[in-house]
Amino acid sequence: MQTHESDNRRNLLAVNLSLGVNLVLAGVKTTVGIVGHSPALLADGINSTSDVVYLLIIRIFMQLAGKAPDREHPFGHRQFESIATVVVGAFVITSAIAIFWNAISQVYDLLVGQSEFSGAGPLALWVAAASLILKIWLTVFTVRIGRHTGSIAVSALARDHRNDIFTIAAAVIGIVLGRAGYLWVDPLAAAIVAIGILYTGIGIIQESSADLMNVFPEREVIERAHRIVAGVEGVAEVEEIHIHRIGLYLLIQATIGVDGALTVAAGNQIATEVEKALQQHIEYLRSVSIHYHPSRSSAGKSERATGQGR
Repeated sequence: MQTHESDNRRNLLAVNLSLGVNLVLAGVKTTVGIVGHSPALLADGINSTSDVVYLLIIRIFMQLAGKAPDREHPFGHRQFESIATVVVGAFVITSAIAIFWNAISQVYDLLVGQSEFSGAGPLALWVAAASLILKIWLTVFTVRIGRHTGSIAVSALARDHRNDIFTIAAAVIGIVLGRAGYLWVDPLAAAIVAIGILYTGIGIIQESSADLMNVFPEREVIERAHRIVAGVEGVAEVEEIHIHRIGLYLLIQATIGVDGALTVAAGNQIATEVEKALQQHIEYLRSVSIHYHPSRSSAGKSERATGQGR
């Protein structure tokens, strides 16, 4: 329970820190993007604004996800994280589409001579560069927490921060080239920013949707569980293993074969050892159910012995 509460505090710290940073960046980049005449910085400011909105939603859902298991939710409330992550992906994709459409419109206006855009001011460049440094630090911090706690919401947040590094870098390049006289590069950089944002949103939704639909875990996890069960003394064969994912956690159901000559108590002891081995070596394992019966080989020997006796 203590570990659960500690992980939840770390997750909320990552979300709260991200919320504070993005709140500042949203205000500064949007304002400077407008005043400094930089479509790329304005696009990134809009992206930070959408980050603020979905971070508020994530914070609410993560507080719900941090509640301890109860009678109605024996496996905890971790799927609230998956719901929050879907919300993140939806906001990211919506922002990407809006930014891309506006950027392409500005590029078109420049090409046909209908735009009054004259290049970004020096303040826009300084703000973009400072945002880049801040996002690099925030990405490293969030990645560490996500790996430590195993939170899919924090991991999705870290990927969004990491993608922001590339999008801000594109904005910096666009501003520099725009100030050098290539005015069309700045809004084009905004379009590139939008494509990067869209890619992140799609990836986030794919992962969280798989988690909500209880998709089977990776083949590597299943094979690892099979090796663990087969390695327990007294297990004659592993007939089947089913692994299900509930939020962050795993549920394992396995059927094993044991020597048919063993007593029920001895069979129960082997099943208990299998459970202990799985709980010791499989991370985030919440529930284990082991069924056992005489192995096929021992059943065959028993039938042959009965036939010879007759």
